[in-house]
Amino acid sequence: MPQHNEYGQPIGPALTTWTPRPLPAAICLDGRFCRLEPLDVERYATALWQALSQADDARMWTYLFAGPFADVSAFRHYLTDAAHSADPRHYAVIDRQRGCAVGTLALMRIAAEHGVIEVGHVTFSPWLQRTPAATEAHFLMMQYVFETLGYRRYEWKCDSLNGPSRQAALRLGFQYEGLFRQALVYKQRSRDTAWFSILDAEWPALKAGFLRWLAPENFDAAGGQIRTLAACRADAALAPTDVASICLGD
Repeated sequence: MPQHNEYGQPIGPALTTWTPRPLPAAICLDGRFCRLEPLDVERYATALWQALSQADDARMWTYLFAGPFADVSAFRHYLTDAAHSADPRHYAVIDRQRGCAVGTLALMRIAAEHGVIEVGHVTFSPWLQRTPAATEAHFLMMQYVFETLGYRRYEWKCDSLNGPSRQAALRLGFQYEGLFRQALVYKQRSRDTAWFSILDAEWPALKAGFLRWLAPENFDAAGGQIRTLAACRADAALAPTDVASICLGD
C-alpha cells in the first residue's frame, strides 16, 4: 500500500537512512572463470586487440558508440581515453584459462546520490562471447554494485534493434522497462533505446541462480552447461541456496 503525506497524497517509501553511494573504484574482482581488473592500456591493449581481431567481420561494433578501428594504434588511442575515465569506469575481463584480456565492460551514467548505475560498453571478443567467463563477468559486476557499493538500481540500455543485446539482458535477469524513442544520435543515425533494470531487492534471488549456474557441477567434461541460467534461477527459487557458503574465487 502506498504511503500518504499530510495532504493525503500518495508518496514513495521513506528512505530515512539513505546516503549517496560510493563511486566505482579501480579494483579487481575475482571469479572462477575470469577476473575483472581496471583497464590498463600498457598491460592489455595488445591482448585485447588480438582477441577482438578474432572476429570475422566488424559487426560487433555496429551498436557500440566507438569502433571499428583501422589499426591497433587507433584502438590504443581509444583505450587510453577509456582508461582515464571515471564515468564510464572501464574494466578488462581477464580469462583465467587463457591468462589474457579478452574483453571489456564499464560502469557508467553513475548517479551515486540516487543509487543508480548502468553497465555498458560491453565489448566481448569471440574468445569471451557465449562462455562461462562472459556470464561470470556480469555476475561479478552485479555483485560489486549491489553488495559492495550498495546501489539500488542496475541498468542495461541498448539500441532497440540490437537483438542479441536485448536477449542477453533478459537471460541475465534484467527486466524490460520500455522504449525511449529517438533517445540518441550516434554514428550518424537515430537510436531508440530499450531500457532494462535489476533492483536491489531482486538481487538475492538472481545471485542464487548465478551461483547454481556457475558451480562446477553445472558443466560437463567438455565445459558445456548442463542447466540453463533460467533453469538455475527457477531451481534456486524452489530450493534457496545458502549463497554465503559458496565461493567462486580461488
